[in-house]
Amino acid sequence: MASYFVTGTDTGVGKTYTSAALLHALRAGGASAVGMKPVASGCEMTAEGLRNEDALALQAASNPRPAYALVNPFALPEPTAPQIAAERAGVRVTLQPMLDAYRALQGLSDQVVVEGVGGWLAPMADDLEQADLVKALDLPVILVVGLRLGCLNHARLSARAIVADGCRLHGWIGSGVDVLEPRYIELVARALPVPCLGVLPHAPGADPASLAAKLAIG
Repeated sequence: MASYFVTGTDTGVGKTYTSAALLHALRAGGASAVGMKPVASGCEMTAEGLRNEDALALQAASNPRPAYALVNPFALPEPTAPQIAAERAGVRVTLQPMLDAYRALQGLSDQVVVEGVGGWLAPMADDLEQADLVKALDLPVILVVGLRLGCLNHARLSARAIVADGCRLHGWIGSGVDVLEPRYIELVARALPVPCLGVLPHAPGADPASLAAKLAIG
């Protein structure tokens, strides 16, 4: 069974919302599936340690539920670019701990959904691109397209960059950031070289499990 890397056309387009729904869709097909957010900035200190809202959402959508340290090996306090957040926290973000956590998650479940940071070309560290992690894990990429004005340009640029980096673009999922006429979504579908795996509505606070049926993961 395939695992996936989820990226987006930008920050704030619904990657976590989509990744959580994807986990429920995979689980509905009979697989065990767990989520992973290798690098997360904007973490709050709790009694259990630093915790990130997006990583917690992926952990909650997982079955079995893995330890937080495996879901989010690099938890950074400041809500800013990972490079800045890591520097201010005195942390060096490197590839090997991510690979180790992923392998541990693989041992727990049939499939792993790995959510990246920001858009595709947002680095995880000064010397670490998201493409480096994707190639090391040999994962197909799902692109979350934030449906708003300008998304056609962002979707095409992102798709070209993913392919140019030598990675496999598996499909795209629309995420309803703004309300767009269906014709606009058709333009995105025609412009991208891979199939649309579903379109999720703008529904803040919605239960990700209720959205799973809107996705067709092949």
